[in-house]
Amino acid sequence: MGENGGHALAEALKTNSTLTTLNLGRNLIRENGSLALAEALRTNSTLITLNLYMNSIGEHEGQALAEALKPTRRNSIWIKGFLAFSEAFKTNSTLHTLDLQDNSITDNITQVLFALLKNMTTLTTLNLGCKSIGDAGLQALSEALKTNSSLVTLNLQSNTIEDNGAQALAEALKINSTLSTLYLQNNSIEDNGVQFLAEALKTNSTLTTLDLQNNLTEDNGSQTLSDALMTNATLTTLDLCCNSIGPNGARALAEALKISVALTALYLQNSSIGDNGAMALSEALRTNSVLSTLDLWGNSIGDNRALVLSVALKTNLTLTTLYLQNNSIRSKGGQALSEALKVNSALTTLSFWNNSIGDNGAKALADALKINSTLAILILANNLIGDNGALALSETLRTNSTLITLDLQNNMIGDNGAQALHQMSVSIWCKVEH
Repeated sequence: MGENGGHALAEALKTNSTLTTLNLGRNLIRENGSLALAEALRTNSTLITLNLYMNSIGEHEGQALAEALKPTRRNSIWIKGFLAFSEAFKTNSTLHTLDLQDNSITDNITQVLFALLKNMTTLTTLNLGCKSIGDAGLQALSEALKTNSSLVTLNLQSNTIEDNGAQALAEALKINSTLSTLYLQNNSIEDNGVQFLAEALKTNSTLTTLDLQNNLTEDNGSQTLSDALMTNATLTTLDLCCNSIGPNGARALAEALKISVALTALYLQNSSIGDNGAMALSEALRTNSVLSTLDLWGNSIGDNRALVLSVALKTNLTLTTLYLQNNSIRSKGGQALSEALKVNSALTTLSFWNNSIGDNGAKALADALKINSTLAILILANNLIGDNGALALSETLRTNSTLITLDLQNNMIGDNGAQALHQMSVSIWCKVEH
């Protein structure tokens, strides 16, 4: 869509009284079209969300749109254009979501926005991902969050936040009473910064999701978070994927799981937890009665720790999703986990992607599925499974009535195995990928 289309839409918006969301991303709207839209938005009283990402809107048009009280995404709105938003936000009473991801906005500009955030009463979601926002910008944001009473979701992923910025956010979390979701993945927060956040969690009673994926957290940071989890009663999701929490950090988290009454999802993908960490988490699962999702992807658990995990799964009654991708689990580990599935009545999703359970492991799982009545999704892609394993699984599908997805991509299944699987999947409506 180009300039003419923008003009036509603008004319329609002047009289339309029902439209609330308009997505014009990835078009060819330039100066004239955006100015026409801005003019229309001066009188429109229903539009809540306007998405103009990846068009060619510059400073002048940004000012015009700001006057119309509507934000844009992924455009080159520079300082003067963005400052025009400040006047708009002072009187706006409808904006709920502001998505400024991937814009050319620096700390100086965000400080203006954060100053306005103090008194904004309708904004619930703010996306400032990929902004190069650093610790200075976080200081201003922290002050805003101390008084803001509407923001629920804050996305600060892929910025340049370090420990000082995390400390500022932590101070705000001790006072803020509305924020429930905080995304901080892909920053540079180390153990000290995580310690500040952990201290805030001891008193904060609203945050339910904390995403610290791919930061610089190690075992000390994980231990402080674990201490907080023992008393925090609201955090339900903690993502520590791609950090170096190590065995000590995993052991600390395991101790927290024995006590925590809130945490339902823990993500530890590629976190170097090692044998001891895997054993500690397995032991915690024997008594934990809250956790429903555990992600152990890429931690080199191996057969021995898979055996320990299988023992825990025989008694655990709450875990529904278990990710064990890329963990060097072979047929012995696959067989052990299969025994657990014979008695486990909670697990609905199990992923073995990129292990080496082979035909023997697949046969063991097939036997388990003849008894198990809860597993709905089983991922066995890239596991050295051949025709014998595929035939065993296809035979199981004759009687199993709960499995709806079976992923067997990138294995060694030939024509015989593929044909058998196809016949069964068609007859029972199970999605089989191979």
